[in-house]
Amino acid sequence: MQQNYHIINARIINDSEIFEGSVLVQDQMIKRITRKEELFKGKLPENCQIIDAYGNYLIPGVIDDQVHFRDPGLTHKADIYTESRAAIAGGVTSFMDMPNTRPQTLTQDLLEEKYKMAATKSLANYSFYMGASNDNLEELLRTNPQNVCGIKVFLGASTGNMLVDDPETIIEIFSKVKLLVAVHCEDENIIRANSETFRHEYGESVPIDMHPIIRSEEACYESSSFAVGLARKYGTRLHVLHLSTARELGLFDNQVPLSRKMITSEVCVHHLWFDDESYAEQGTRIKWNPAIKTGYDREALLEALKNDIIDVVATDHAPHTLEEKKQSYFKAPSGGPLVQHSLVAMLEMHLQGKIPLAKIVQKMCHAPAECFQVQKRGYVREGYWADLVLFNLNYPWIVDQNNLLYKCGWSPFDGLTFGSKITHTFVNGHLVYQDGIFDERVKGQRLMFDR
Repeated sequence: MQQNYHIINARIINDSEIFEGSVLVQDQMIKRITRKEELFKGKLPENCQIIDAYGNYLIPGVIDDQVHFRDPGLTHKADIYTESRAAIAGGVTSFMDMPNTRPQTLTQDLLEEKYKMAATKSLANYSFYMGASNDNLEELLRTNPQNVCGIKVFLGASTGNMLVDDPETIIEIFSKVKLLVAVHCEDENIIRANSETFRHEYGESVPIDMHPIIRSEEACYESSSFAVGLARKYGTRLHVLHLSTARELGLFDNQVPLSRKMITSEVCVHHLWFDDESYAEQGTRIKWNPAIKTGYDREALLEALKNDIIDVVATDHAPHTLEEKKQSYFKAPSGGPLVQHSLVAMLEMHLQGKIPLAKIVQKMCHAPAECFQVQKRGYVREGYWADLVLFNLNYPWIVDQNNLLYKCGWSPFDGLTFGSKITHTFVNGHLVYQDGIFDERVKGQRLMFDR
């Protein structure tokens, strides 16, 4: 029998409001929300457990629209089970996974195989992008917008056949694909030219702090402006992933409500947390594509997020082993693990006075649901799936090997003290995580979309 819950005395953050109240979870859904000043009327359902959330905040589960869980084919770094487990511990109840696996997700058959695998392995709710290449347009056009989050187009370097650089193919994708097109924007020609310049000077041992110069502001802006221009020309529903520069912000606006935007954007936690001075301590551990850039860029991205120029916060969670990351500049892969710590990192920024709590919930929960038109998720609302997270803002803890859940076994936040802690995570009304303990009997669900 499905366990029901009555969460009482919570500080609920939802729809730009913070209020004290309770939430009744029944049959996987949010049945009733009662404010503190209201009297709960009615009999509690059978098999109902009361959770006293006094002192804690209750929010919708985080929806991360960009992760690389490495399954299938790269599972020495990560897999759907391990990374969804880390996500749950971090308050992430739904994720959207990228197609650059082995094999790459370039056909409908391979896409459905990933969904079948996730149904048996994922503790969180899930969706998978269909990957674009220079020669799979017909497969893209067969993608079902009601049960697939979107199409992923790499306009910058990627693995194997996934760099889309044929002009005719790009136009076909932007003009014919009718669901959301998510793009990685870095100009490959600029990056190659910069790489050769630095390789000539340093050989393989390019200093890591040259990374944001090689994968430069110019490379990002040229590609992002190209994508935005095409989207405006063809009416494409475009989502630009992981913005990293102040210059790109001029391509987007905050004058249109998110529900009506055709062109949206995202920033990742690492681009809000680190800057180019961080390379001295972190080295290749914070080698990401696009590169972490200057302190000016970091501050501009945060202000754009608060001002609704940027719509979504995500992670681009992309684990590699430490052995892989410790290689020389050109050999060390880009990416790192973040999904367990994305929410607490943003909450830490709140504790530092940088961003309001309601804005964090808007950008990590509400906005991804609106942006992707996720069905009945992303809000604390009656009739929605009970994807819920409780956290305590006064619960310091240190990131270390004893509490890391990533398969790769490391984090760029190693040794850092966070001031807040996730205490409970519910997925579809099931209490998956409570105070470090998992109940893995129930798996997550495939996300559906109102399109």
